[in-house]
This record gives sequence, C-alpha cells and structure tokens, in this order.
Amino acid sequence: MTDISRKNDYKDLDLDFLAHPITKDVVRKTGPDAVARAIRNIILTNFYDRPFQSYIGTNVQKILFDNMTPTTARLLEQFITDAINNFEPRATVIGVKVTTNIDYNGYDAKIVFSVNNRPESYVLTTFLERIR
Repeated sequence: MTDISRKNDYKDLDLDFLAHPITKDVVRKTGPDAVARAIRNIILTNFYDRPFQSYIGTNVQKILFDNMTPTTARLLEQFITDAINNFEPRATVIGVKVTTNIDYNGYDAKIVFSVNNRPESYVLTTFLERIR
C-alpha cells in the first residue's frame, strides 16, 4: 500500500553537495528536510542576492548588526514569519521564537512549521549571527 502524499513528496538538492555512496550522484533532501532547508536558505538570503529574483530575501542579516535587545528579537521573529509566508508556499508557520544569546553574540531561532501535505508539525532551530 503506497501513501499518496509520499508519492508527491517535496524534493530538493542537498546544498552540502555530498555524493551518494553507491550512485555517486548528489544526495537529495526529501519531505520536511527539503522544506526546512529551503526555509533556512530563505532566512539567510539578503535582498538582491539572487540574480533576476532580487525581491526574494529578508532583512535578517541587516538587523543582526543592531543592538541585542528584545525588540530586535521580536523584529527578527516578524521578518522570519513574513519571509516564510511570502516565499515558501510548501510550509505553514505555526510559530517563531527568537531569543538573544549574548554569550555567542547572536540569536537562537526556533521555527515551528507544518508541511502542506503532512499533518505533523516540525521544528527548525538555527543560530543567527553576524557574518562579515
């Protein structure tokens, strides 16, 4: 018995470009892993980073250079939520929580989302830091 949602599962390339041990082809991400990777890529993309798609991106990298305050964390939450809602149609945001991590000079982001063809919710955690 095959599950229809698995047949129409989401697939993306693994951007680590690891080789499959048997086929020597680039490994693919599937299902929620593919959507989580896409969300992470959108969050870390600045506007004008993608040629011919300059409208895709967020102000996350820009705001990381501001002072570390709860207001900045709240702005990051809003930017992340807006970016996922605007640019990732395969996911529905359930919640975003960003907390300051002063010891490592960055922010811990916890994104709870659901994939459109699955009933479960998934959690993506990432660390947002300034990159020079």
